[in-house]
Amino acid sequence: MSTNSLFDAKLPDPAAEARKRGRMRVGIIVLVVVLVLGMIGYWNRFWPEERVVDRFFTAIEKKDFESAYAIWRADPDWQHHTDRYKEYPFGQFQLDWGPTGEYGYITKHDIRGSVAPHSNNTDTSGVVVAVRVNGINDNNKLACLWVETSTKTINFSPLDCREGYRK
Repeated sequence: MSTNSLFDAKLPDPAAEARKRGRMRVGIIVLVVVLVLGMIGYWNRFWPEERVVDRFFTAIEKKDFESAYAIWRADPDWQHHTDRYKEYPFGQFQLDWGPTGEYGYITKHDIRGSVAPHSNNTDTSGVVVAVRVNGINDNNKLACLWVETSTKTINFSPLDCREGYRK
């Protein structure tokens, strides 16, 4: 029969303890980095759609309606096949987004947020992007644009939007 005494115990190994603490630190750092990257990815999940709308309004502000219409249609060669866009031709586009449009001369814009609607009644293949135009701080004056996720074409949103969209 063997009995273990205090004198039979192994001596602590400082190098092994240091390795264990190092692995623990690396694990915590990796976890924190993954969480932070996940949060950044989630927060910016609609960045491509917001970027398209930002480019669109920048072209409008420069009064470059041809480029703005190309962004709206996601078709840089739209002028070679205007017959494809009879339902919303360039002339109507200019009236809507030019000085005679709802916002008058557009001189500045601010993307207020975006959301992908989830409803049985709504097409969920796109994102609604809310834009404050000309600095007007009125919820009823936000431009609400629908951006098709796959093609990045822009259209008027079928849904109303309010200032509460994520920024």
